[in-house]
Amino acid sequence: MFDGQLSKNMTDYQVIKKNNYFAVEFQAMASPCEVLLYSDNKKLVRKLAKIVVDETKRIEAKYSRYQKDNLCWELNHSNGEPIAIDLETYKLLEYAKQLYQLSDFQFDITSGVLRKIWQFKPGAKPPTQNSIKQILPSIGFDKIQYNQQTFTMPQGMEVDFGGIGKEYCVDSAASLISPLCEKEKISFLVNFGGDLIAVNNNSSHPSWTVGLENVGSQDKSQTVIEVSQGAIATSGSTKRVFEYQGKQYTHILNPITGYPVEDAPRSVSVFAQTCSLAGGMSTLAQLKGSEAESFLKDCQVKYICCW
Repeated sequence: MFDGQLSKNMTDYQVIKKNNYFAVEFQAMASPCEVLLYSDNKKLVRKLAKIVVDETKRIEAKYSRYQKDNLCWELNHSNGEPIAIDLETYKLLEYAKQLYQLSDFQFDITSGVLRKIWQFKPGAKPPTQNSIKQILPSIGFDKIQYNQQTFTMPQGMEVDFGGIGKEYCVDSAASLISPLCEKEKISFLVNFGGDLIAVNNNSSHPSWTVGLENVGSQDKSQTVIEVSQGAIATSGSTKRVFEYQGKQYTHILNPITGYPVEDAPRSVSVFAQTCSLAGGMSTLAQLKGSEAESFLKDCQVKYICCW
């Protein structure tokens, strides 16, 4: 997700040789990002690195709510007037709509306005019931009207692509380098802040070793797994949290009530074919609270849950 200010140094990346593969490292979307490639051709790796970095820069600049005068800003300042959109944005909205419906209206990209009354940092206090009551009418994906050409949203509402943006970027970057990597039989992994996808184009290449932080454990240990094909995404509730009068409040908010989801796992990692699907499922599980694991089992997906 787009959790921070637009990255200033996104075009600054480094290519590092590590044993029998190259690592491309850079910062974007408030996260450490890397692309690992089994190749000994540094020139080719640099070409692939530029493709990934350029695509990441494009998507973050287009959809980050921290950027002024981009598409997201235009949508949020449309004052009820229709705004022209492209096919990419339409497809993102359609995916957000699917998540909205699958979650019984709890995954809602218009719920970002709740950040105006909730501050998840040490010393914070929960907002008053009255302030929550006043802001809830500004939430509701079903109030948006859009098609493949235009988008219309009532005045006072906002959209925030943060809940789907990073995973979408992982998939998009991977899809752009996949044809060349397949041609050259290069296996690779794209990892943006722990949300990742691996593509195996050569059976002789070993799997990638990935560490998933066990945020629910006392020693902050990691679960180490091997992955060569497929995606993993993690949704957690431990980094943005505060305690008030003996009760802990996490940043996973229910847009219907305006309050944090209670009894949610500290983290959920989901395994899927695409990073977008893995990210969507992990977030939906968080919104289910204590029923997270039952939900994931019903969906028949592989997962790791930490409570």
